[in-house]
Amino acid sequence: MFCSYIYLFIIRWEASGFWSYQIILTEVSNMNNKKIVVALGHNALGSTFPEQKAAVKKAAAAIADLIEAKYQVVITHSNGPQVGMIHAAMTEYSLLEPDNTVAPMSICSAMSQGYIGYDLQNELRTELLNRGIYKPVTTLITQVRVDPFDAAFSQPSKVIGRYMTEEEAKAEQKKNNHVIKDGDKGYRRIIAAPRPMEIYELDAIKALLDADQIVIACGGGGIPVLQQGTRLKGASAVIEKDLTSACLAEGIQADMLLLLTGVEKVALNFNTPQETPLDHLSVEEATKYIEDGQFTTGAMLPKIEASISYLTANPSGSVLITSLECVSGALRGLSLIHI
Repeated sequence: MFCSYIYLFIIRWEASGFWSYQIILTEVSNMNNKKIVVALGHNALGSTFPEQKAAVKKAAAAIADLIEAKYQVVITHSNGPQVGMIHAAMTEYSLLEPDNTVAPMSICSAMSQGYIGYDLQNELRTELLNRGIYKPVTTLITQVRVDPFDAAFSQPSKVIGRYMTEEEAKAEQKKNNHVIKDGDKGYRRIIAAPRPMEIYELDAIKALLDADQIVIACGGGGIPVLQQGTRLKGASAVIEKDLTSACLAEGIQADMLLLLTGVEKVALNFNTPQETPLDHLSVEEATKYIEDGQFTTGAMLPKIEASISYLTANPSGSVLITSLECVSGALRGLSLIHI
């Protein structure tokens, strides 16, 4: 097994009047632990404040099991309902206070990272202390670079925010924002979902891991930003959190990417009489099934795409896609859905 060491220099004053030093080779045990990126889906967070509080407690117990099993853990999470709620609230506030402009999506994403991270961080800290485990948990506001020429900006697909009247929708269009009509309920704004290119806080995440901390990062796929010289400018977009999780797992050279979802196993012909659960899946098979249209956009498809991206960059790694309830059994080989 690979071992890492820290050289400790002990310097002391000798009676002869000279300084002497002794080098001690000390093994750093946490460096031997396997790194795992755990991506929590919206099922693991709920949609309202009370739902989130209860869901996060359940997620903390599953993550604590991994930490107790000596994994070095980095946690990412969805923010779908939460960022929409924040955007709607800030929009309403701007209507009540005309001097205040609507908060940009990048600000809404940052807010969601903060308050979801706050709940996760506190609940995980409590769970670990109750088990006699003393490890710091840190939430890191994380920015992710996107390509301004990504085709997603001309083909927005993510629906956000509250329902609008036709008049409000026209006002949004005058601001060059995209809107769609959503049945009889009214109009809603849609924004781009570009692919992640680079995680700016990657070195900070690595440093926290080296300090044996548990890290919560890249919440909601990260805050999408455009690089303009030395400045990072927030983009009006959201990033698929599974794709960013794959980018993060590649960046920290994680041994495993754990993608949590609402089902126990990946399945072909999902939700039909011909549904076939899968225990193992190769990159080649996954690619073929994508071409065959087996996976739903916005549901299982981004998880399979993230798996392929991570494993292409890190062939020695592994991916596990399962539900929160099945994590412990899956890692023991009882319910494997490995790619």
